[in-house]
Amino acid sequence: MYTIQTAVKKRFLKYVTYNTQSDKVSHTVPSTVGQTIFAKALEAEMREIGMTEISIDNNSVLMATLPSNTDVTMPVIGFIAHLDTSPDFSGENVKPKIVKKYDGSDIILNKRRKIVLSPETFPELLLHVGEDLIVTDGTTLLGADDKAGIAEIMTAIEYLISNPGIKHGAIRVAFTPDEEIGKGIEHFDVKKFGCAWAYTVDGGEVGEIQYENFNAASVELTFTGINVHPGSAKGKMRNAAKLAILFDSMLPKDDTPEQTENYQGFFHLMDIKGSIEKATMSYIIRDFDISGFQNRLIKMKTIMDTFNDQYPNSVSMKTNQQYFNMSGMMKKNERPVKLAEKAMLREGITPVNNPIRGGTDGAQLSTKELACPNIFTGGLNFHGQYEFIPLPSMEKATKVITAIAELNEPAYIH
Repeated sequence: MYTIQTAVKKRFLKYVTYNTQSDKVSHTVPSTVGQTIFAKALEAEMREIGMTEISIDNNSVLMATLPSNTDVTMPVIGFIAHLDTSPDFSGENVKPKIVKKYDGSDIILNKRRKIVLSPETFPELLLHVGEDLIVTDGTTLLGADDKAGIAEIMTAIEYLISNPGIKHGAIRVAFTPDEEIGKGIEHFDVKKFGCAWAYTVDGGEVGEIQYENFNAASVELTFTGINVHPGSAKGKMRNAAKLAILFDSMLPKDDTPEQTENYQGFFHLMDIKGSIEKATMSYIIRDFDISGFQNRLIKMKTIMDTFNDQYPNSVSMKTNQQYFNMSGMMKKNERPVKLAEKAMLREGITPVNNPIRGGTDGAQLSTKELACPNIFTGGLNFHGQYEFIPLPSMEKATKVITAIAELNEPAYIH
């Protein structure tokens, strides 16, 4: 018997078998061939279920359309998810397991390696007692980020095609590469996508609708030292590695990811390498407030200038703006959020606005003037071996997508 839950589960279990980890050091687009293989498989599936205007470009950005089935002129809306999984943990040879009617106890993911998914460490498990959960075997991530989003979008589209009595306007779908390394939208053609607004399906717990995120930049610092034999180094040696350590100590000690939450921003030292002659440090800078974000960048430049005053030409800085807080775009166009909230309420789900302590493709799309809030997939503990997703949550996400399509109104047209 066909049910939404059965259909979305089947898709998801199939999709996670594709190894689509992105690669931070790759210079190709997409960064890994697995993403292209997966995109082509989805392209074939789109044709099979009856979507139209299907295209896949040289960067493996896949787009397609579910045509309108009503004579009423409706705004075109879109749903977006990303093909890649995180490079932070293995995504090769994923072997998902289903825990039937979870009873609230520890889940043994891998007995031999003593890897346990425990509610003591992950109390969110207890919100899903009695539900079927999909978990990992403890050796890989699961890939719900964002293959759950893809499975939910595809299942929702299939459901709408199979139920023509549900009237809706044209719906565009896009699956993008390399979101996890911040490059998913670099080659995204907003004009070609042709939507009034869209949604990324890339969130976590049921009810999430996210339309606030960090302003974000990366900062690369290079320290130049002077190497002299330590026996005769007095007054001559300049140790680049020690300068790097000193620089980090001059940043606010409590403004780090491990010390902040909610709307608090941070400086995050991602990587440090060094010797006497040369040292490098990589930071990411995050803040919800634009003025706070700019002040963080000014703070780093001020410290750099202080160093160069004391140690001439000792440090250089390269800054890369990554994305901005999408809340500004949402204030200009509140329609996407209000429609998603209405859809959730119809499905008996309480909408929850959790600010994203990170970014999504939607943040970059909003910068490109396409309003694009983020809605939940139901997945939890992304990017590692403790990732899991409850099947009822996937069903709810799928139903919210179909409800958004159904509840869209002509009054929302520009």
